[in-house]
Amino acid sequence: MSVLYVCATPIGNLEDVTLRLLRVLREAAVIAAEDTRRTRWLCARYGIDTPLVSCHEHNQEARAKELLAYLAQGRSVAYVTDAGTPAVSDPGAALVRRVREAGFPVVPVPGPSAVTAALSVSGFPADSFCVEGFLPRRGRARQEALQRVAEEPRPVVLFEAPHRITQTLADLGEYLGDRPLCVARELTKEHESIHVVPARQAAQSLAPEEIRGEFTLVVGPAVPGAGPDGAGPDPDGLPLAEEVALLVAAGLPEREAIRRVARGHGLPRRVVYARVKGEGGR
Repeated sequence: MSVLYVCATPIGNLEDVTLRLLRVLREAAVIAAEDTRRTRWLCARYGIDTPLVSCHEHNQEARAKELLAYLAQGRSVAYVTDAGTPAVSDPGAALVRRVREAGFPVVPVPGPSAVTAALSVSGFPADSFCVEGFLPRRGRARQEALQRVAEEPRPVVLFEAPHRITQTLADLGEYLGDRPLCVARELTKEHESIHVVPARQAAQSLAPEEIRGEFTLVVGPAVPGAGPDGAGPDPDGLPLAEEVALLVAAGLPEREAIRRVARGHGLPRRVVYARVKGEGGR
């Protein structure tokens, strides 16, 4: 059958496979994998000998022609990335588009996801959330992304590599203040650890031996408190508008004062702006 199966694979623990995934991998004519070495471990664990070809972000356009040839012959193709769900902060979207444009069906084979795994243990309400993925590494793009996260009222899921986690946690602490942050490391693996701490304390919450492995971060809603919008308490009982006024009196432009107060208390700027303009009360 001419189908491209987009397959979610374990994010760590190989026991997190589904029966459907194993069947699809066995029955496919070929498995297109982001890294054939990693996928070969999974296949070896479950006795799957389907041929493997590499298909990653640097060659998926060229590889698509070969995979389309399999589909044109009435044969199925299974596509997997290193871990989790393809095309979610992973390669795959370009291949899916090419296959759809050629008129062949694309079928998801759902399974493990670092996004939902981290959300499920964060304790944050997740009726609505967003996924920011990996933050830009530097410059204005990073600052703008951090500001978007700070202003987002819903939980936000981020990914980070071990060699950048310390800086990212420090930046989140600066932008989010006391907003709660779930720091999930090595999900489903032997050395899994999960901490929920105020963002400003997150960088200090990791022991040196924990700064390794893959991280999934979930930024929680702003801390509930005395504010009528439920976004957070005024600092030390002082109305936010008065805190902004003190900074303005000290010489800061109002816009910068609002930004600093919002960042310091894990609030969207619009909340502080509304307080300043008398739209939100205390």
